[in-house]
Amino acid sequence: MILTALIVLLLAIVAGLPVAATLFALAFVLAYLFSPVSLIAALGEVAWTASSGFILVTIPLFVLMGEIILRSGIASRMYTALARWLTWLPGGLMHANIATCTVFAATSGSIAATAATIGTVAIPEIEKHKYPAPLFLGTIAAGGTLGILIPPSINMIIYGVITDTSIPQLYLAGIVPGIVLALLFMAIIVFLCTIKPSWRGTAPNADWRSRIVGLVDLIPPILIFGVVIGSIYSGLATPTESAALGVISALVLAATKGNLGIKMLLAAFEGTLRTTAMIMLIVVASFFLNFVMAAIGLIEQVNAMVTNLDLAPTTILIIIIIFYIIMG
Repeated sequence: MILTALIVLLLAIVAGLPVAATLFALAFVLAYLFSPVSLIAALGEVAWTASSGFILVTIPLFVLMGEIILRSGIASRMYTALARWLTWLPGGLMHANIATCTVFAATSGSIAATAATIGTVAIPEIEKHKYPAPLFLGTIAAGGTLGILIPPSINMIIYGVITDTSIPQLYLAGIVPGIVLALLFMAIIVFLCTIKPSWRGTAPNADWRSRIVGLVDLIPPILIFGVVIGSIYSGLATPTESAALGVISALVLAATKGNLGIKMLLAAFEGTLRTTAMIMLIVVASFFLNFVMAAIGLIEQVNAMVTNLDLAPTTILIIIIIFYIIMG
């Protein structure tokens, strides 16, 4: 049974199926081959259970907050401000990519939104400042992954819902690793540009006056982060309520910049619907796969197999990381 599950998973990945389709395909195959009763009939109830949790309201709210930050111009101004302070480092604007992804991840909580937003602002700078495209794009992709760790993280919300884990505790655990990972990314850029100076590009120069003036553009994301995270840990709001406060804060800041309008809101709503639909489909698929695995006894088999290996926790963690790298 375990071998069948792995084969189906590998075939789906090789076929390039989306994550939700892969999870559904694996669940359907396992249910058809190993279940004496039809588990497909339970899909409706599982889908309702998976999508009716109050905490899941947090997801569209955080996505909407990120969309407003993007479309109101806050993100582009934030990128420019950070770039002025980091262009002296070997690699110039590539450090701005990582730093802006770090700050934006702390306001949007989404990998896709972070990478897409910073990519929209940064990609035109590749040819303009003669950066190596593979490395420059790699910094955006790597920086986008910080949305997994740095709160408010949508991935942590989904994990917390599926595993019944405290989301505030997950947020607290992700702050330091997220910052450390961002610093490691920047250290790698410095190392690569030091051994190969042609990769440094021609970063724009900035005087101290423009740097100081640009700090004003960092206030909006810092305020939003403070409202979202501060309201949670002060006990004033739940994660869902803090997400709503974040949306309100983003709307107020967009209005103060004169960028709040019907056209911008409609574009933000459309982007939110697309991203939320994708995320919720993955949530439903994962719940259904868990249901099928539990029903056919696959979870017990996996637990027994891992237990019988009698491996140290560190060894198991290394195996999981290697498997993740191969699958990625």
